[in-house]
Amino acid sequence: MAACHCIPSSGSRILVLSLRLLPADGDGSCASLQRQQRLSPFFREGSCPGRFLFASLAVTTSGPGCCRGGWMTRKSKAKPNGKKPAAEEKKVYLEPEYTKSRITDFGFKELVVLPREIDLNEWLASNTTTFFHHVNLQYSTISEFCTGEACQTMAVCNTQYYWYDERGKKVKCTAPQYVDFVMSSVQKLVTDEDVFPTKYGREFPSSFESLVKKICKYLFHVLAHIYSSHFKETLALELHGHLNTLYVHFILFAREFNLLDPKETAVMDDLTEVLCSGGGRGGGGGDAAGGAAGAQNHVKER
Repeated sequence: MAACHCIPSSGSRILVLSLRLLPADGDGSCASLQRQQRLSPFFREGSCPGRFLFASLAVTTSGPGCCRGGWMTRKSKAKPNGKKPAAEEKKVYLEPEYTKSRITDFGFKELVVLPREIDLNEWLASNTTTFFHHVNLQYSTISEFCTGEACQTMAVCNTQYYWYDERGKKVKCTAPQYVDFVMSSVQKLVTDEDVFPTKYGREFPSSFESLVKKICKYLFHVLAHIYSSHFKETLALELHGHLNTLYVHFILFAREFNLLDPKETAVMDDLTEVLCSGGGRGGGGGDAAGGAAGAQNHVKER
């Protein structure tokens, strides 16, 4: 299995059933490992036991990956396209036998809370970088099935997403192209010392929180696409427990720090309600973000 979409696998090590982001054998030069070193003084002598536990999937890389494509500068408004709605397919991922699957019963609602000794931006940076690697790895497990022919648009249920390049131009692209744009752009950000500083004493930019919100929005798009278009393949690989655990952790973290607009996540509210409100094991409790979404009567564009 490839180490990570758009991240070189050479010299890297993948750990799938692990709950901790482990250091790589080598120089440990990847940004997430540098950030752990930057945070490490706060975790000495048991000051915050368990607070540095990151969930679901763990990946280590020996260096940054390739970066290409523009960053999203705006989003289009949702609007009907005038076409008759297609018959909605059964959402297999909502079946109770699958929503109960986790790789841990850990209470993520407690895990996402900002530790007393940690700066907010450091906490956001560390977790955002980790979520990027986890979503990237989760997508890589089904990337061979997500082709331009099979996924001609970046669709999630009845919502279609478009890419906006660095000039703000709307670009219609296939799902794998969209995901590649997302991963390349986020990779470029999280390895930029001016945006995600890893050396102690360096300041975060004033726009840092808004950039984190953008990253979370597009990582959510990727997770939602995996559920809506590739859950059967995920089931066949027996990785649905990993996907559910990652989704719960990601949503609860985003909810804790208001990183996702409820309107943006409404397309998956039915799943969020089941996984994060006690409907399945390990969800950590809490109310569903934004409430349950009603049935969509038309295709939306975003």
